[in-house]
Amino acid sequence: MADYLVIVESPAKAKTIERYLGKKYKVKASLGHIRDLPRSQMGVDVESDFEPKYITIRGKGPVLKELKTAAKKVKKVYLAADPDREGEAIAWHLAHSLNIDDKSECRVVFNEITKEAIKDSFKQPRTIDSDLVDAQQARRILDRLVGYNISPILWKKVKKGLSAGRVQSVAVKIIIDRENEIKKFQPEEYWTIDAEFLKDKEPFEGSFYGVDGKKKELKTEDDVKEIQNRMNGDQFSVEKVNKRERKRNPSNPFTTSSLQQEAARKLNFRAKKTMMVAQQLYEGIDLKGKQGITGLITYMRTDSTRLSNTAKEDAKNYIESNFGKEYLANNTNEKKQGGAQDAHEAVRPTGAPRDPKSMKSLLSRDQYRLYKLIWDRFIASQMAPAILDTMTVHMYNQGVEFRATGSKVKFKGFMKIYIEGRDDNKKEQDKLLPDLEEGMTVKAEEIKPNQHFTQPPPRYTEARLVRTLEELGIGRPSTYAPTLDTIQRRGYVSLDNKRFVPTELGEIVLEQLNEYFPEIIDVAFTKGMEDDLDSVEEGKQDWVSIISQFYQGFEPRLQLAEKEMEEIEIKDEPAGIDCENCGHEMVYKMGRYGKFLACSNFPECRNTKPILKKIEVNCPKCKQGEVVERKSKKNRKFFGCERYPDCDFISWDKPISRPCPKCESLLVEKKSKKGTQIQCTECDYKETQQS
Repeated sequence: MADYLVIVESPAKAKTIERYLGKKYKVKASLGHIRDLPRSQMGVDVESDFEPKYITIRGKGPVLKELKTAAKKVKKVYLAADPDREGEAIAWHLAHSLNIDDKSECRVVFNEITKEAIKDSFKQPRTIDSDLVDAQQARRILDRLVGYNISPILWKKVKKGLSAGRVQSVAVKIIIDRENEIKKFQPEEYWTIDAEFLKDKEPFEGSFYGVDGKKKELKTEDDVKEIQNRMNGDQFSVEKVNKRERKRNPSNPFTTSSLQQEAARKLNFRAKKTMMVAQQLYEGIDLKGKQGITGLITYMRTDSTRLSNTAKEDAKNYIESNFGKEYLANNTNEKKQGGAQDAHEAVRPTGAPRDPKSMKSLLSRDQYRLYKLIWDRFIASQMAPAILDTMTVHMYNQGVEFRATGSKVKFKGFMKIYIEGRDDNKKEQDKLLPDLEEGMTVKAEEIKPNQHFTQPPPRYTEARLVRTLEELGIGRPSTYAPTLDTIQRRGYVSLDNKRFVPTELGEIVLEQLNEYFPEIIDVAFTKGMEDDLDSVEEGKQDWVSIISQFYQGFEPRLQLAEKEMEEIEIKDEPAGIDCENCGHEMVYKMGRYGKFLACSNFPECRNTKPILKKIEVNCPKCKQGEVVERKSKKNRKFFGCERYPDCDFISWDKPISRPCPKCESLLVEKKSKKGTQIQCTECDYKETQQS
């Protein structure tokens, strides 16, 4: 019989940890929280210092009973929930439910699920950290006070099923503010002049910079003509050549936020998927043989870029063995992020020798791709900087200056295995210039003016929104993925071409929150509240005083909203067509993904239809209907015939109206990182349009 009981959150970890600890230990899983605030009521006594009323979560009774029975049979119980605020709170609730003294050394934490880390953690158990528990409890109570007070008002005044929350409401505001910027944006004309130069039959590119040593902007075609008239011929004198060596340092290893952003850029993963796959890698993969199930990465909820000395030494040995001493960093560019709690390490592999290639056969495709990303970033962070030779050439014709810039990687350093992704999807590449010296003359083969118009700021992708929330200090690592999921499920925003677009419902809700609860959507207020809650975690403030101060201003607003907020009826707009089932008029209704068509005779008639967006292309299959834009059950855009189900034509790629010039079959637009490619569906005809 075992002497010790260890309680973890996930059953996936339990067997692995039990195998590491040996026969004296029995490991069981709590399956997350055992206790929580009740779902059917507020569960917070405002009159008694916001005392929470915790109950056993519905369905967790048998789990708790099993844990109580197991606890009675052992000498000691260890609580080994995850190493974060949430995990500390789970341990505290377990201690309360199992009558364990939370001042005893019952808490065990580990940042990775490896044999060494597990065994070491049991050599230094500690008491439950009350500051961490209070910080989590304060967040939970604050979110309950906001959500359970504002949401019923929104149900009554706007629509059932709505919700408001500290972080989600600010996220929706950020998306709507950007949409308003786009609507108000007035494009401005500007011009550039690019030239292709030739030096000893070797071409290179340069661009107009200015006149008489000063930078000049070209706003109109007249500005361009003025420059063209000033130049004399196509000969340019090279008057200045700047050559210098530049170092480029590697990125830090991943935090939760930077992992979500990079997985979105490079793997096309949604934040929710990134965290799900990372959880699998953390909890363990069966490595076969003696190792068995082993955690491949450290804990994935962190805002720290710190690495342990052991991890650094592990990386150093791998780099030296596989790349050579010259690839080792002299010192690491590791900095604590502003506002980071630094509770534990960055997201990194648990063992540098377990490189992605050796792990590939043991992992699913998604697991392999995310593991490779994490492993590459970690190893690169400990490698030497890249060294680039850069060159800027200043060329003149009658005082008109053109500049050409080029760079060449002299020593790859960390770039040998990893380069951080970019939001603009542009690939980095060497741009070489010929060997140019001052006093030379070069010829401009072609001088080409180009008209441009300034573009509005882009809509937010998941990666951009996560980065913005992090920069503003809104939310914390564990909240980003659920926040993005919630605002979509509530119908406040939708994704169009992987970018967030606010819905009419989202704009209506935000308008009401802005009028009656402006602090809930105020970025500075929300950041200040996050900082206050972090100070509870650091033992600097009492959580009750923070909640009390917030509630003093919040309660009067609730009463005002309940009394004065007008009921908003989202009226159904007539669609101008009749229902083919019952003959009543069809109307536009608001749904989770925006508007849709429904019969006005609901609930007697439940006929619904998506609103079809025509793309002005005749159906290539039946030749009778038009191709329309549709949405799949997973909200993915595709194209099909408006006569469906009579015609079953579908295409994931957008058809275009003209036929293939080679075989007269259907042409479609294919999107890629390089731009939009028009491609024939039957033959090998292709044409590329740069995005």
